[in-house]
This record gives sequence, structure tokens and C-alpha cells, in this order.
Amino acid sequence: MLSNYIRSSMSNAKYEILSDDGTFYGEIPSFQGVYANAKTLEQCREELEEVLEEWIFFRIARNLSLPIVDGNELRIKEVA
Repeated sequence: MLSNYIRSSMSNAKYEILSDDGTFYGEIPSFQGVYANAKTLEQCREELEEVLEEWIFFRIARNLSLPIVDGNELRIKEVA
């Protein structure tokens, strides 16, 4: 479930080459604050995925909602 959510989220990522230094910038528009910058596209993707995972765990730890991505939803359930 988590893997599908991350995969779907990463498929919505947008990348661009920054003109000032030629590095790659990536972000996932529906995830505020989830972005990465690296020398290569592959490094940028890897970094972006790490940032996304940390963002997800942070929101879960704070009991904050997560966006629904391509029909994939992670719900936080309280366990007794």
C-alpha cells in the first residue's frame, strides 16, 4: 500500500533543468514542501523520493491528512 502510494506520487513529479547552474529541480505539486535539487536527473529523483518518504512519515506522526493520489489513499487509523 505504501509502495503504491509513493510510486503514484512520484509519477506526478515535475522536473526542470535550472538555467543558472544546470542542476535538476524536482517537485511533486500536490505535496507542499516536497522538492529536491541535484546534479543529475537520477540523483534528483532519488532525493525527491527520500524527501517524499520523510514528508509522509512526518505527517503520519502528527496525525495530519495525506493527499489522495491517483485513487491511492493512506489513512491514519488509531490503534488501541
